Formats: sequence, structure tokens, C-alpha cells
Amino acid sequence: MIIGVPKEIKNNENRVSMTPSGVHRLVSVGHKVIIEESAGLGSGIADAEYEAAGAAIEKDVSEVFSQSDIIVKVKEPLESEYHYFKEGQILYTYLHLAPNPALTNALLEKKVTGIAYETVETEDGSLPLLLPMSEIAGRMSVQVAANYLQSFYGGEGVLLSGVPGVAPAEVVIVGGGSVGTNAAKIAVGMRAHVTVFDVSKKRLSYLDDIFGGKVTTVLSSEYEIAQAVKKADVLIGCVLVPGKKAPKVVTAEMVKTMKKGTVIVDVAIDQGGSIETIDKATTHDNPIYEKYGVIHYSVANMPGSMARTSTYALTGSTIGYLFQIAQKGAKAALLDDKALLRGLNTFDGHLTNKAVAESLNIEYTDAENVLK
Repeated sequence: MIIGVPKEIKNNENRVSMTPSGVHRLVSVGHKVIIEESAGLGSGIADAEYEAAGAAIEKDVSEVFSQSDIIVKVKEPLESEYHYFKEGQILYTYLHLAPNPALTNALLEKKVTGIAYETVETEDGSLPLLLPMSEIAGRMSVQVAANYLQSFYGGEGVLLSGVPGVAPAEVVIVGGGSVGTNAAKIAVGMRAHVTVFDVSKKRLSYLDDIFGGKVTTVLSSEYEIAQAVKKADVLIGCVLVPGKKAPKVVTAEMVKTMKKGTVIVDVAIDQGGSIETIDKATTHDNPIYEKYGVIHYSVANMPGSMARTSTYALTGSTIGYLFQIAQKGAKAALLDDKALLRGLNTFDGHLTNKAVAESLNIEYTDAENVLK
């Protein structure tokens, strides 16, 4: 097969979807890999490294798309890329279709086989291709919040750790999954007082165990979240329902009770956001806005600013499934691997992810039925 790797064009997206190691693995068994010129520079990977691993370098992105059976990306295609799609092409990337009807319709119209990293799900419910970026985004969220708490940015001027004689900051994390857990690790490490909310008692028990009582765990309810938000210096939204738009668990009325200069980071913005006052994705160029006196940060590709770490963490997870697709073809690979099958969002003009279909009110088709 021919695998194409275009350069990412989302604002300040410096990740790339394949490393030289991935190129070598694919080329060594007879596949061809085409890398758009300079695609890896933001992650510190020169074109010469790709060529040494066996890739072809192509200056024209339209040629990358037109020649390739599989397009491998990091982030969802932007509108300017939709016209490059061709019927039967495989697109393997983060898609986040639930809040994006325009991209969904483009994939359906062009009959693209869309496999979304974020919905590849194993039998135990884990999300192996989302996990590495969740870990990075979770850890980054606390760094970001600590930065914007500075008075220079309009923050309340609170140091997360406090100092002897002065209390530490209150960090409230809504969602105790991978993002929330990693946010808690950094916040605890910075000596903040940390409260984590989750709907699962089992998950909270796990968090209490691994943190040895250093975080306060609370079963999610509207009342309890509202009480915690009032006291928060930092609020981090980490709620995820695979494939679906994120539920709004923090209301505008709750945000209005927050202190002036406090900071909200909504890591769930890729799926529409879990904070009601987060009504738009921001960019690395213009990452924050103020509402009700509270600083809101909602950058949709947070790990893109930690490009080298993110690229190697992501591609280490994605290459195995990509190798299966290239070796077997999409149909056989999908039918042979239930986790990969759950990642199939569009096929031959059909929407094959139930959560996305429900979010967009589009007819759903069972993936196995449409493949056979």
C-alpha cells in the first residue's frame, strides 16, 4: 500500500503522524511511504531522516493525498483539506466527529474509510490511541493553569504550592480518567490541594489508593461540583464519553460564583467541552479569553505545543494498528481486531459509530454489517 503523511496545518500543530522508525517498519515489508516536505520539522525530524528510513519526500500536498491509499494524520482535516479526499481512501487520525458535522458530511460524501484514534477501544474500555495524548494534555493542563494564575495575565496571583504560612491553591478536577489522573499527578507534585470528581466509585477508590490520600475524591453530583467550584483557584474539565459530545457538567451559573482571576482549562474541548462557558476552541496563538472575571483556556490541540514528546508518544501507539491495516487491507484488519473496528467512524458513505450518530442525529449503520 501507499501511505501518505501530510504536514499538519492546524494552528501551531507541530506534531507529525509518523517517525522514521514507523517509515522503516512499513517500507521494510514492501509498502511505500510519502512524507510531505518539512512535515516533521516541528517535531525535530528532518526530511533527510525520513529519506534514510526509506520514505519519499513530496513537496505538493495534493500529490500526497492523490497518490496514497492511506492518509495518516494527527489532527482532524480542516475544511481546506476536504477536497483532497478520494473515494475509498483510508483516513487514520483523530477525527472528533461528534462536534463537527461538516467534516462528517465530507467523509460520508467522499466515501472515505475514517478510522478515529479516539474511538479505538479495547475490551476493557481503555482507549490506547487516546491515552498518550491524554497523559500529556492532563499534565500540561496544570502547567498552563499555573502560568495563567499570574497577575501578569490577569490571574489572581496565587502560587499553586503556596508557601509556609500561606495555603496552597485549590485545584478542582472534574473527571478522574486518564486526563484527570495525570492532571492530579502534576498538581499534587506542585503541592496544590487537589479535589477530583468522577461518576465512578470504583475509579475514585483507585485514585484514593494510588495517591495515598493526597487528593480528595468526591462522587460527582451537581451540588458537590457547585460547592467545589466556588472555592477553586483552578478548574480542569476532563470529562469524556468516547465518540460523543462531552456533557456540560459545569454550568455558567457555577462559573459565575468563581473568584476573579481564577483559571479554567477545558481539556474536553476536542469533543465540544465540558464547561458551559467554554463555547469555542481557542488556539495556541490566542489561547485564553475572560468571562465573568474567570480566565478560560480551551486550546483544542494542547499536546501540539509539546510536539517532540507528543509525536513519539502517539506514533508509538498508532503504528501497530497502521501496520495491520497496511498488511491486511482495511476490511480484514477491522474485522480481525475488535478494538480497531470500534475506531471505524465512516465507511462507504455510512456512519458506523453509534455515539457520533446520536450526537449528530445521523443514521447509524453497524460496522460489521457494512464490512461483510
